[in-house]
Amino acid sequence: MAESKVSLRGLKCPLPALKTKKLLSRMAAGEVLTIECTDPLTTIDIPNLLRETGDALVDSGKKGRVLTFRIRKT
Repeated sequence: MAESKVSLRGLKCPLPALKTKKLLSRMAAGEVLTIECTDPLTTIDIPNLLRETGDALVDSGKKGRVLTFRIRKT
């Protein structure tokens, strides 16, 4: 399976969620997208987005100011 990593650092709400949605729309089922964000609101926005799209949050974490989300396209 293909895996992509995209930095969305420095972007403020709602841009990380909008860009994630656009990236996911271009992916095939089973592919994994890892995004890195610095906006604290993404901890709310990304899970809400995934509830809308039906895609799966595989893993999430925080290292310093950087929030990381691994998403599997369904």
